[in-house]
Amino acid sequence: MGKVRVAGFAVSIDGYGAGPDQGLEHPLGKGGQALHGWFYPTRAFRSMIGQEGGTDDRFADAAMEGFGAFILGRNMFGPAGDDWGGPDWKGWWGDDPPYHAPTFVLTHHARPPIEMKGGTTFHFVTDGIEAALARAREAAGDRDVKIGGGVATVRQYLLAGAIDEMHLAVSPVLLGRGEALFAGLDLPGLGYRVTETVPTPLATHLVLTR
Repeated sequence: MGKVRVAGFAVSIDGYGAGPDQGLEHPLGKGGQALHGWFYPTRAFRSMIGQEGGTDDRFADAAMEGFGAFILGRNMFGPAGDDWGGPDWKGWWGDDPPYHAPTFVLTHHARPPIEMKGGTTFHFVTDGIEAALARAREAAGDRDVKIGGGVATVRQYLLAGAIDEMHLAVSPVLLGRGEALFAGLDLPGLGYRVTETVPTPLATHLVLTR
């Protein structure tokens, strides 16, 4: 059985993983796009959006490699609200999302699975994080499961003690408000320690292991 990992998760210096007022115009919240400044120039990101070139970055590569299934919070699939962004909405990434594996979306609003190009199928899970993880583990087999976010989803799995390893890209950005990743969490008490620190000009990469 593979690991359960968070990888490539960007957070501001003041601890926010998304800005305030997330919605269709601001999927990452106001100011949240700046958190991912380290990722945009990389070859890994540019290939995701159909562009060539870019810089080599092992953390960017690892953010999407080695996973046999993904788990996403509701807003990682579509804008807040019950209409899923409208009747034709199939996610933020268009017809060929970057997951290329079974992807389980946590939600209170049931809907049939959506099969996309490139091997991604979105499955909508209404019976909680444990059920989603069980289904993701089964789908992933010997490969890892990625907890893809957002903040609330990562926090739930941290509190459940389900995440084995977490890579954070701490960006040199202050958001002031938004979704706080670690507020009220005792990470050492949950068994996590920092096992790697790599400073770069665009982010400081931290790996936490349980």
